[in-house]
Amino acid sequence: VQLQASGGGLVQAGGSLRLSCAASGRTFSTYRMGWFRQAPGKEREFVAAISWTTYTYYADSVKGRFTISRDNAKNTVYLQMVSLKPEDTAVYYCALDFTNNRDPRDQREYDCWGQGTQVTVSS
Repeated sequence: VQLQASGGGLVQAGGSLRLSCAASGRTFSTYRMGWFRQAPGKEREFVAAISWTTYTYYADSVKGRFTISRDNAKNTVYLQMVSLKPEDTAVYYCALDFTNNRDPRDQREYDCWGQGTQVTVSS
């Protein structure tokens, strides 16, 4: 499976962006998908995840501002981000978990990763 993330960019604080992650090579409808991010000088951290049943998980820092969703017909997962803050600046990565039964917040439990897309929020 290959994952291609897109949709990043430069936005002012309070603005919005929608990230997309397209999967190819295998149908992903039964897999869990996640988004992680890594800011400069920091470790990569969990942002959000969605199970194959569309159950969602969020980091406390983004709850109420970010929404993860999936379109199985398009093999794509989305991350809608609103009310962006400068501290949301990071490279955002999508990831896939084949099993659906591991900790969705633990990046070690994911099997495939996209290349990352840069999100920069200016103050």
